[in-house]
Amino acid sequence: MEPFELSLMAAAEEISAGRLSPVELTESVLGRIEATEGALGAYAHVTPELARKAAAHAEQEIAAGRHRGPLHGIPLGVKDLYDTAGVPSTSSSKVRAGRVPDTDSVAVEKLLAAGMVMVGKTHTHEFAFGGITPTTRNPWDTGRIPGGSSGGSGAAVASGTCMVGMGSDTAGSIRIPAALCGTVGLKPTYGRASRRGVASLSWSLDHVGPLTRNVPDCALVLNAIAGYDRLDPATVDVPVPDYTDGLDDGIAGLRVGVPTNYFFEHVHPDVERSVRAAITVLEGLGAELREVTVPYADQVLAAEWAIIMPEASSYHQRTLREVPGLYLEGTRVSLEAGELVLATDYIKALRLRTLMQQGWAVMFDDIDVLVTPGMPFAAPEVGATGTTWSDGVTEPITPALIRLTSPGNLTGQPVLSLPVGFDGAGLPLGMQVTGRPFDEATVLRVGMAYERASEHVGKIAPLV
Repeated sequence: MEPFELSLMAAAEEISAGRLSPVELTESVLGRIEATEGALGAYAHVTPELARKAAAHAEQEIAAGRHRGPLHGIPLGVKDLYDTAGVPSTSSSKVRAGRVPDTDSVAVEKLLAAGMVMVGKTHTHEFAFGGITPTTRNPWDTGRIPGGSSGGSGAAVASGTCMVGMGSDTAGSIRIPAALCGTVGLKPTYGRASRRGVASLSWSLDHVGPLTRNVPDCALVLNAIAGYDRLDPATVDVPVPDYTDGLDDGIAGLRVGVPTNYFFEHVHPDVERSVRAAITVLEGLGAELREVTVPYADQVLAAEWAIIMPEASSYHQRTLREVPGLYLEGTRVSLEAGELVLATDYIKALRLRTLMQQGWAVMFDDIDVLVTPGMPFAAPEVGATGTTWSDGVTEPITPALIRLTSPGNLTGQPVLSLPVGFDGAGLPLGMQVTGRPFDEATVLRVGMAYERASEHVGKIAPLV
């Protein structure tokens, strides 16, 4: 096994034992980037010199007995939405071409303080306003999309060009590429981790979080980035546990909600089969299955769009007027459309979101987690505009991509995406585990139990 094939935790153990150096690991990852980037296009900016310098510094610190912990010396890819000091941070857009911040975003600052080695900035769908990431390809099949908007991070983690890829999630932008690229992805609770220094898509729906190769790796990254930030008004001052504690405690007696509406409607048969098989695995591990009806399900996309569109247009209002031609056409059209959303409709959507949050809280009185499909299908082909279901209904590609993930953004609850198998073409399929607000620990514990009992988590795409 090459060093780039290791998970974060496995690499950390090798480094701690002295069997692998941060320099060797970083060189392996940089070599993997060089070998795959022409086919994938996962990175907006690769930073080999900075990475080698950071890896050498980490190696010196560890040799001197100043080991900072399991993230020390681990290669990191950062979504181009995040500010990174001295490194271009362009949101994969010509609008911000040449932009080089003086400071790091809070999440990056924390990860670098833990000793991580940034190897580059991963592509995002322009300003995170889309679920495709057109610059990037899926490492399981380069004729397919990686999903988005954190498609670069998903492709990078799945192909072995970083151990951790930081993403952001407003309508599913961590979990979409996680499901389509076969990685683990975590959207923490709204307010669990600071978004300061990360370009906003929709401030009342934005989350930051990691994509990793397995569940323990997500827990380690969340340990580093979680916490209150008085300069991010969304963050909440609540205790932050060690998310690695209790990961292996099992799920005996845990109440797992299985939806009877919405989440299994208009999904590919391979997806339903794989997710229901995974639910059976959880039951076999001692979980108690409970059927639930998801409240306000028929209003999800209406509320999501009515909030995202005007908030995004507000954020971009000045540059949309000054340099509209620098935006990709799809982004520009969406931002222009957002200016047409009535204030009364926006307020109605905010009220509906509150009702949805209250309804989900009642639903979670009887369950500990909700388990659902992550995506309705495997990765679509590049250029696909939609899909037609067996009942003749045709669904455009973007609503299809965000339909199953948007509920987690509207409720703000923590959601973990993890691989649960492959379709007939060998493409990965994903499952979501949703928990109560600020109960990431239980969500991760369920994911860990499934990971231990299955063979689907932790695989690297066979891209040469």
